[in-house]
Amino acid sequence: MNKISVIIPIYNVEKYLGRALDSLLAQTHKNWEAILMDDGSTDGSAIIARQYQEQDKRFILVSQKNQGQAVARNNALKMVSGDYVMFLDPDDMYHPQTMEICLHASLRDGSDMVTFTFNRMYRRLNKWMHKLHLGDIKPWYRHYKNPPYFVTENIFEHATESRHPKGIIKKWKVRNCQAWRCLLKTELAQKARFTEGVKYEDVPWWGTIMLNVKRTTILKLPLYYYYPNSGSFIISGSLKEHIRSLEIVIGLTDELYKDVEPERRKAWIANFRTPFNKYLKRKLKKINS
Repeated sequence: MNKISVIIPIYNVEKYLGRALDSLLAQTHKNWEAILMDDGSTDGSAIIARQYQEQDKRFILVSQKNQGQAVARNNALKMVSGDYVMFLDPDDMYHPQTMEICLHASLRDGSDMVTFTFNRMYRRLNKWMHKLHLGDIKPWYRHYKNPPYFVTENIFEHATESRHPKGIIKKWKVRNCQAWRCLLKTELAQKARFTEGVKYEDVPWWGTIMLNVKRTTILKLPLYYYYPNSGSFIISGSLKEHIRSLEIVIGLTDELYKDVEPERRKAWIANFRTPFNKYLKRKLKKINS
């Protein structure tokens, strides 16, 4: 049975970590390891991670001084022993069938990568509950059997940052570039590094993945439960911080695509750089208004 390595960077998430790790214990696929990279937490996160490690040897706790999420992920990638790699943020959760469905799809289709999406209703409801100070909505799980899928050997036709993609992309799109949205063969995952010292470090990482992936299975399944953590950079960072961070990673990725074949560079510009730049333009206008 194929083994899956799950990488979880941890920094001061004691309020959420237990349920993220519980979602691994609930997986219907049992052959996995979870590399818990404690990035110098100053709360009780490391204690919680150690408790899980003592109860189940599939949890592997590694501690490092605080260097950021990118360093934690890169260090963990050097340690994985599984045939496949996945990424889970410590304040989020997996659907219980996530590993089972993704692994089956990869083996069935001969895919290097299997992508999925997140449960938008769960995120939306929790955001409203937080605004009303009413606590959290618990996740709900539908059992999936023979879910629809699409297989492609050209991820550039489907990956996008655009809100309103056209044509076939609209039905089978892979929108956004977060690391959590896919299962990857280990050799593919280890070809890409997360950019250290910046936010949105998965933008250049995703650019590298797309250049190296040969075959992809796209699942239109909400297998990831993204929690709106008010302490995360995505929510708590200032508008100026977001803009500056995106400018940096867009430039890094653009440099990556400078010398690739014209078709791929054209796709990067159309599906990623242009939407990013439009977003930045709108936000800059908001700051200056």
